[in-house]
Order: sequence, then structure tokens, then C-alpha cells
Amino acid sequence: MSEEIRSLRQSVRRFIDEEVLPVEQEALQPGSEQVLGELMASAKRRGLWALGHPEEIGGGGMAFLDYVFVNEVIGRSEVAMVALGTHTLQDSLMLYRYGTAEQKQQWLEPLVAGEIFPAVGLTEPEVAGSDPTLMRTKAVLDGDEWVIDGHKWFTTWAHRAAFVTVFAKTDPEAPPHQQFSAILVPTDADGFTVERVIPTMGNENSTHAEIHLDSVRVPKENLLGERGGGFRIAQVRLGPGRIYHCMRWLGQAQRAFELMCEYATQRYAHGSVLGEKGEIQRYIAESAAEIQASRLMTLDAARALDAGDEARIEISLIKFYGARMLHNVIDRAIQVHGAAGVTADLPLERMYRDARFARLYDGPDEVHRMVVARRMLKDPHRGAPWS
Repeated sequence: MSEEIRSLRQSVRRFIDEEVLPVEQEALQPGSEQVLGELMASAKRRGLWALGHPEEIGGGGMAFLDYVFVNEVIGRSEVAMVALGTHTLQDSLMLYRYGTAEQKQQWLEPLVAGEIFPAVGLTEPEVAGSDPTLMRTKAVLDGDEWVIDGHKWFTTWAHRAAFVTVFAKTDPEAPPHQQFSAILVPTDADGFTVERVIPTMGNENSTHAEIHLDSVRVPKENLLGERGGGFRIAQVRLGPGRIYHCMRWLGQAQRAFELMCEYATQRYAHGSVLGEKGEIQRYIAESAAEIQASRLMTLDAARALDAGDEARIEISLIKFYGARMLHNVIDRAIQVHGAAGVTADLPLERMYRDARFARLYDGPDEVHRMVVARRMLKDPHRGAPWS
């Protein structure tokens, strides 16, 4: 890490500690647009806005690996992701790489500026999300328009988004991985309905929506990339995105670790502070080891991807190992805090709920373990990341 990146990380950390965390609870509630807007404006004034977006589209232009270091700090708060423009990065890069000039003008410029929210429609409730070839949403070309019918859920931010990138079957006779295309659908199109925001694990105010598309018509020019290229686009989006997830998990785990250590040095019970108890010391030592192991694995995956490798093994390894690390560290932090740990007075109970999702989104643990095992069994000498 260069001194320049070290300094930038410190600036991001100060912004989060000074401005984001004091209003974090308020910003997570419905109707928090004004609070988020004020945080976004402040991030722009500080020169911290959209750091990972390419410079030519209005971002900070940071190199991928450098941004991974910064994203570790951003991950301390999910509100910080929105406040700093990180929440649009994957969709912005997708549009930047595959969008036409007209699509970029209509969607990309306001997206990078933080004026609109994006959403992606992949997962469907009727079929297994881990096998995208089973998707049922279909799009038929009728003259100059795509007619789209389908049902999606866990379409994050769809209830606030200006558009959804819908993955739909356009070529049913093609080979399985060439049947689907990505189509940009404005959320104000006739036939597009947000059915509900899905309550999740004690959270009535989640960001995940269920949507229906009933004969939604959009211009054929709304096709993103090549027809039949939906899976390729999804994979290009998901690879770096998984690394971003893992770096954000590190930020969450580090925050939980700090809370655990702080409480352990203050709470007195049975003749001494908790930090002097052997079992609590074990929690702290094991958490430190797991965080650092996950961190080094994540940086190695980012290095491989930055060098032009697909890094499928490295990414799958950190996806299931990092998710387990996140749960373990937050779980120990709650245990050290006792009853206080499960109250909403602290961020730990919310972090614990969110950590459970890490084992599901962007590929469940089982799929990533399968990817690693198959590659290793095929050629353990050259397939291993240390070879």
C-alpha cells in the first residue's frame, strides 16, 4: 500500500467516523433521502466521491487494487457505501463497458453523479438462484421493441431505482449460456410493478424488492451489450463485485473486533475485566487470525484479477471463507457484549443479520466450494492458488 493510499484511507475513515456513524441509524430508516443526500454532498466536497469509478465518467479513477484497500474501510458501514458512491460501481462499470453512447448519456452520467439508483434483476423465486440457466423471465422482440414478462426478487434498490438491468431469455434455442440477454428497463415503464420490499430476518426496512414485469415494452436499443451475451456480462460484473463484498466484510469484521476489544477492557465481572479471562482472549486471538487470513486471501485475489487472471479459484476461496469469518467475528463480539450485543443500541445485531446473507448472495457457499474442489481435483498441481 502506497503512502498516498494510506492517507486516502485515513480520510475515508475520518469521514465515516465523523459524519456517517453519528447518523447511521437514521440513514437506515425509510424516508432517509435527505440524510443520504447531505452525506453524498459532503463526500463530494471532501473529494471522496465515487473513487473507484473511471475518471472519464466522473469518478476518482482509482486502480482496482488501490480501491480494494479503500473499500475495506468503506465496508465499516453500509451507509458509507451509499454516501461515498460505492453502491453504483458495479452497475456503472457494466454500463461503461457494454453500454451504447445513448445508454451512457441517459443512465451512466446520472448514475455516477449519485442522482439515480440502479438495480439488477437476476434472481427469481420460482427457480434456484445458484443455477441461472433456469431463469424463466423472457423477452421477445416485437418489431422495434422488446416485450418482457417475468418475476424477479431480491432485486436490490428496485423500489428506488430509475432502471433495472433485467436478465431475460431471448434465444431459447441457443446453447444454455447463450440464451440470455441483459436489457435496461426503466422502472416507470407500463407493466413494471414493485410488488413489495421483502422483509428479511427481522428487518422490515430491507433494500430487497420483488418485481413483476407484465408485457413490459422497451425499445430494442435498450439491449445492453450483445444479444445472448447476458451471462458474459453477469460474470464480468460479479467477479470484481465479489472481491468488493469480501473487502467490505473485512471492514464490518474489523469494526466488530474493535467493539469487542473495547468492551472487553471495560466490562468487569467475577473479579476482573473480561479481557483478562482466557476464553475472551481466545475469542480475540482467533478473530484477529481469521480477519488477517481473509484479508491476505482477498488481496491476493484482487492482485490476480488486476493482473488479468479470471481468479476463479481465488475469488471462490474468499467468498466462502470470508463469509464464515464475518459471521464468526460478529458472533464472538455479541457474546462478549452479552445481552447488550443483541439490542439495537449497538450495530452488532444488525451486522449479525446482514452477515447471514453473505453465505447466499453472489453464489452460495456450496457453489463456491464446488468450484474450488472441481478445479483442484482436475489438476491439484497447477490449479492451486499457491502453484
